[in-house]
Amino acid sequence: MTTDVASGPGDPAEPPANLAKLNANIARIEELTQRLVHALSQRRLPDPGVEAPGPDLFADAAAAWWTEMLENPGKLIEAQVGYWGKALRHYVAAQQALSQGRTEPPAGGDPAARPARPAADRRFANPLWDSHPWFNFLKQQYLLNVEAVESAVAELRDIPPLERRRIEFFTRQIVDMMAPTNFLATNPDALERALETEGESLVRGLENLVRDIEANRGELLVTLADRDAFKVGENIGTTTGAVVFRNRMFELIQSAPRTAKVRARPLVIFPPWINKFYILDLKPANSLIRWVVDQGYTLFVVSWKNPDAGYAEVGMDQYVEEGYLTAIREVKAITGEARINAVGYCIAGTTLALTLALMKKRGDRSVASATFFTTLTDFADPGEVGVFLTDDFVDGIERVVAAQGYLDRVFMGRTFSFLRSNDLIYGPAIRSYMMGEAPPAFDLLYWNGDGTNLPARMAMEYLRGLCQANGFARGTFRICGETVSLADVTVPLCAIACETDHIAPWKASYAGIRQFGSRDKTFILAESGHIAGVVNPPVKEKYGYYTSAAPIGAESAAWKAGAAHHRGSWWPEWIGWLAKRSGRMVAARVPGDAAHPVLAPAPGSYVVEAPAA
Repeated sequence: MTTDVASGPGDPAEPPANLAKLNANIARIEELTQRLVHALSQRRLPDPGVEAPGPDLFADAAAAWWTEMLENPGKLIEAQVGYWGKALRHYVAAQQALSQGRTEPPAGGDPAARPARPAADRRFANPLWDSHPWFNFLKQQYLLNVEAVESAVAELRDIPPLERRRIEFFTRQIVDMMAPTNFLATNPDALERALETEGESLVRGLENLVRDIEANRGELLVTLADRDAFKVGENIGTTTGAVVFRNRMFELIQSAPRTAKVRARPLVIFPPWINKFYILDLKPANSLIRWVVDQGYTLFVVSWKNPDAGYAEVGMDQYVEEGYLTAIREVKAITGEARINAVGYCIAGTTLALTLALMKKRGDRSVASATFFTTLTDFADPGEVGVFLTDDFVDGIERVVAAQGYLDRVFMGRTFSFLRSNDLIYGPAIRSYMMGEAPPAFDLLYWNGDGTNLPARMAMEYLRGLCQANGFARGTFRICGETVSLADVTVPLCAIACETDHIAPWKASYAGIRQFGSRDKTFILAESGHIAGVVNPPVKEKYGYYTSAAPIGAESAAWKAGAAHHRGSWWPEWIGWLAKRSGRMVAARVPGDAAHPVLAPAPGSYVVEAPAA
């Protein structure tokens, strides 16, 4: 006779809890590894031209370095000896500390051995970077290496300005990529988390990595925000309104009134079609769209179609004729007004300026005033983005779009992320893949990841004709059969640029505005960057802005020198400007009319369509 006895915690028949967890994690890792291999196999063969700068850039940098060495060998030898001396002293000090079992870092008696780093460098926030000799050695050696590389690049001579900017930019990408924080074995935060969770954080990190690669068809693009935290039309992009017109290019959304009276002249906002319109309608508290409606305006916003390969031959002409001019016509018809006010944001501002120049040629006075948010029209100095606008990259893009019919949203998102790689690539990758953390529920980052494609023809016309040839500023760009220039823009205008904008530098934006033919020009310089400087509601008073009595025709430095700083949002300043150009108060208008029935509630269907596979 046998008796079944339940196994107790110490019974050999039952594995320890931590061993069972380890075995489960190993099984999950094997499964995830198989998924990872399959996901990576889905990646389309990349074109080298869109993956890295051409070899000529590195050849020119190497040639400049060798020329310097031949002409001034003593200077370079001195730099090399200085670097190796610092590195050796620091290595010896760290080795002594480790061999003696001390847990404090080597004494910093030699300032050169411990190069200063801004206190705001969040990569090295963990106390172990300063308190533990091994991690301190890694950090200080990395900073010494960065200092040596950046000094070598800075001392290159006879390099054209654009080429120098590209060398500096891609050098910075390399040194940022090689930071010890980006590797599991040399990241104390990740190692601590792995120990605390018995490896669970690494498994979750692998899950996050596989998810991102699967979502982007074999490409690695870090998810910045929780994709399940928001749903457009439910808890983001929620301003009430209706789609009152639709064609193959856009849906026209008319916001429902929130006041009994509104300004007679309607306002239409053209957002960039690189992303989606709800950046201006994230939440009620920071929605520019809702705020404008609350000020008593009949507001329309364009929601662009997310193109697939069927839009390959859609170019700038179609965006102007079927987009801008059609939207203006329909807004006039719905409201019964002969003239409207318009807003263009980023590339949509560039195209609004092209449209206004075309309308000037045609004698069309339908637009009474225009507002430009962070808009470039003179591309003589496009800022950091310019490193990607040379032929090595643009030739590669041309080959890619010719093959697939559109410029993929993944490429666009990745390119702009490199402008702030530590914030938008490496930092999020560390938290997601090494720490195993879930992406945050952050509305702005959710929008940032909700990208769109660009039609092949439009992308190349923009890159070749506007960015590279600077055709609009030079008066050589053709749109809808007309050759246009900046001087052809003559309507009253208000331009808002952002002080730390990486995408549309404010001085470049100002340079274009000062060449417009308008006699009535207002320029506002907002603090912060391309998005935060625009999405800056009055209730927060987070960033201020500058206005100046100096004429717009002056150089940007002279304008800024005479500018006055104001606390709080620029929105009230702009709405005051707009009110003077918006006519009398009339009864509020409900969306649509007999000829424009409501097609769907806002935010419409185009904004929620999945991008092309």
